[in-house]
Amino acid sequence: MKNRHILDTRGLLCPLPVIRLQELARGQTAIEEVEVIATDPGVLEDIPSWCRVNGHTHLSSCTDERKEYRVNVKLNPLKRM
Repeated sequence: MKNRHILDTRGLLCPLPVIRLQELARGQTAIEEVEVIATDPGVLEDIPSWCRVNGHTHLSSCTDERKEYRVNVKLNPLKRM
């Protein structure tokens, strides 16, 4: 079973959702996957870019019926720094 975490960044504007994800990746070694929920559409580009730069895997992105953005990331345990 994968260790999943939901990171609620609703109401935060760029670059705060990415900063919160970076803080989580650094501090939580047991988490394998993170779902970021945001209201800032910038996460659809910013988080996949962050994944590429930091060696993590962008799994999926979508917009739900409430105009919230959901981005799923798999954290690479060797890249947690």
